[in-house]
Amino acid sequence: MKSPFLNAVAESMRVKFYAEKSIKAYLYWIKFYIYFNNKIHPFECHDHEVESFLSYLANTKRVAPKTQALALNALVYLYREFLDKPLTLKLNFKRTNTQPKLPVVLTLEEVSLLLNSLPSSVTLPCYLLYGSGLRLMEAVNLRIQDINFDYLSINIWRGKGGKHRSVTLAPELIGQLQDQIAKVNLFYQQDMQRVDFQGVYLPHALAGKYPNAAKELKWQYLFPSSRLSFEPGTTYLRRHHIHESNIQKAVKNASRKLNFNKQVTCHTLRHSFATHLLQRGADIRTVQEQLGHTDIRTTQIYTHVLQAGANCVRSPLSDLIINRK
Repeated sequence: MKSPFLNAVAESMRVKFYAEKSIKAYLYWIKFYIYFNNKIHPFECHDHEVESFLSYLANTKRVAPKTQALALNALVYLYREFLDKPLTLKLNFKRTNTQPKLPVVLTLEEVSLLLNSLPSSVTLPCYLLYGSGLRLMEAVNLRIQDINFDYLSINIWRGKGGKHRSVTLAPELIGQLQDQIAKVNLFYQQDMQRVDFQGVYLPHALAGKYPNAAKELKWQYLFPSSRLSFEPGTTYLRRHHIHESNIQKAVKNASRKLNFNKQVTCHTLRHSFATHLLQRGADIRTVQEQLGHTDIRTTQIYTHVLQAGANCVRSPLSDLIINRK
């Protein structure tokens, strides 16, 4: 059971509409920080202790840059938003210098093999990961009304960083999506017969702004769970979306059976989407918008993958082999 202090931090984040995954991650690092300082209350610590902790993560734990940045963000929130004791803007700590990994990218043939090897229950979400470049949580959080058949697009609300964007929808998926919506409607009709059904979860202040929306079909999750469950921390009976781990396990198992010599995850499909768009001649700014990257330098990592390949750079060894023939 969490301490009253950590419970209070979690509740303060929920009031500010942080995602549950973010809350869980922040609590992990705050708890780690407290133990690092021998359980001294964080209010009695400040810049020096934070600097020592972040340096420890880099020097001893050798965490990745993004991991250290996540720990820093958790502590910034703790001191600025919860304890009302902001950290200085010029913290002096050892930054981890581990180089970010190059993205793992599948070939078109490998993507086809992978998608055809998945169980039918997760095939459509994975089609969207590759066909629209969605992140895993963006896919499972889709609502029926997010699919725009008229303009062949998908609206992504509150993606990473709380940003909204519109992405492409492959016309080949229209039939499958319409069938999926019909399945959701069957669940919906069953749920509406129950007097204890509270409707679907609505984020932020939408429940107050649209009091009837939770029981409207268009707001239901596109990929609903097979069973009803209580919303965490409440007695509200709802139908949530499928758990992301179901898709993760399916992709991992399919990749293992296909004997891919690559570390394939759900995010690999997103990497492949971006790389294949660039291979087809798409402008990098277009790819940036599709992926929802704030900084184009994040998108440029995919150009590095292409430029290192045989289609762009010819190895001098090839000439030696040709001359020996």
